Amino acid sequence: MKHYLHSELVGRKIKVLLVGAGGTGSRMLESLMNLHRAMLALGHPEGLHVTLLDDDRVSAANVGRQAFYACDVGSYKSITLVNRANMAMEFSTPWSAAVGRLNTSSQGLGNYDLVIGAVDNRAARLAILRCLERTVWGKRYWLDLGNRSADGQVVLGEVTPSKAKKDDQWRLPHVGELFPELIDAARDSLEDDTPSCSLAQALEKQSLFINPAVSLCASNLLWQLFTKGEIEHHGAFVNLDQMTMMPMAIDHEVWARFGVKRDGKRAKVRQPSRKVKEQA
Repeated sequence: MKHYLHSELVGRKIKVLLVGAGGTGSRMLESLMNLHRAMLALGHPEGLHVTLLDDDRVSAANVGRQAFYACDVGSYKSITLVNRANMAMEFSTPWSAAVGRLNTSSQGLGNYDLVIGAVDNRAARLAILRCLERTVWGKRYWLDLGNRSADGQVVLGEVTPSKAKKDDQWRLPHVGELFPELIDAARDSLEDDTPSCSLAQALEKQSLFINPAVSLCASNLLWQLFTKGEIEHHGAFVNLDQMTMMPMAIDHEVWARFGVKRDGKRAKVRQPSRKVKEQA
């Protein structure tokens, strides 16, 4: 089965919110610049407008694994990267930077056509989902990029407003439906989120090239969607240790293996820990 690009995006500027400017997000911004240029060269009238959201500052441990240099240490990641992007694009279509972070009470994201999550915790994913659900109408794309030490996943899904009662049977399931544990904020406290003090220490936690590998996979998915107008896969699993990439087909049988069923009714996506408490 194929998924076709939302028709309203064919002839106008595509508004993108990139959440996270770290290892994956910083690489993803570079790819979005290339995709924007390519879309314009192929005749798209306006290409992309990207807003980068992050509240973190560059540390010495970020230099070498993320898209930063020694001179960037101490500066805000989002502002640094967007200023660099705008200079590279000669300010033809200035992109935006925002210093901050989302939470479940943040304003809805109805002004964006695509939200890309390059975040490293479950609470941030949950915030993206709830903010997208707060939109008033239509479907919004949510592209999630996640990774562990040497493997990761890319999932392009669609999110509908929480007030909607019906659901399209071919709506792309998002990461929160396929992997509910990845939006379970209660599990964040069980993991080590201690910041790395050096590049060597950071590399003990993650492979040097897992972030670029995941962002490249995600970028190619957007390349197909925005230039061909259609895709046959809406995600993939990347494993650098095994040197493999396994695509995720747009298929009801595939989705059913992850517990996603389509019966025409919109089901609320809840955190697994909440379900346990409600059933107790």
